[in-house]
Amino acid sequence: MSMLTKLRLITVDVTGTLIAYKGELGDYYCMAAKSIGLPCPDYKRVHEGFKLAYTDMARKHPCFGFADKIPNIVWWKTCVRDSFVRAGYDYDEETFEKVFKRIYATFGSSAPYTIFPDSQPFLRWLRGEGIIVGIVSNAEYRYQDVILPALGLHQGSEWDFGVFSGLEGVEKPDPRMYQIALERAGNIAPKEALHIGDSMRKDYLPAKSVGMHALLLDRFKTPDAETWRKSGATVLPNLAAVQDLLSSQPLAS
Repeated sequence: MSMLTKLRLITVDVTGTLIAYKGELGDYYCMAAKSIGLPCPDYKRVHEGFKLAYTDMARKHPCFGFADKIPNIVWWKTCVRDSFVRAGYDYDEETFEKVFKRIYATFGSSAPYTIFPDSQPFLRWLRGEGIIVGIVSNAEYRYQDVILPALGLHQGSEWDFGVFSGLEGVEKPDPRMYQIALERAGNIAPKEALHIGDSMRKDYLPAKSVGMHALLLDRFKTPDAETWRKSGATVLPNLAAVQDLLSSQPLAS
């Protein structure tokens, strides 16, 4: 009996699992600046500035400002402005507004992302086998409403429901993300559910902690993968390999 026959629900992470970023952050900040006649900001400084600004905003106002009822666009505007300031670019209000509008629109579209070629076939295969498919992601509403559909991942054909941190007010690695998924799927028993992601801390461990099965993808040959394997995790290179595993292997307890 294959592993799939014992499962009713499979939840999947998004970034690094189904889709990936294209290019560098600096590419998009550069395009936004050049669109209004400004020189490109320094890539390294912008990247470092963004990492610090995003970390600070996520700490002060987690889940994209959910608890504080901060509008999504205001959360990102604060983060992007701080990114530029930390990188040494303190634009005047009118200039920043123009640059930010371009950046916000770009990251609310499919432009900065690419879908892995095995993502859509894998999700469709699961649903064709009668498996409920859930998306579990630390992302805001635009992933659900715009980005995933624009990449060809539609609710109703590739996935059944989503658990997005910006809409739930909870974020991975909080195990409640996985408990919400189990409930949303119809109170599925954890032993009948599998989560697939690319982070030991955010995906594998919290899913296991609520009693779900879990496995990790290593699409980019990360040095951490060997540690994951040594700790007992199943680590596979892509979703095609996951499909092979689910089709053939018995489910481990």
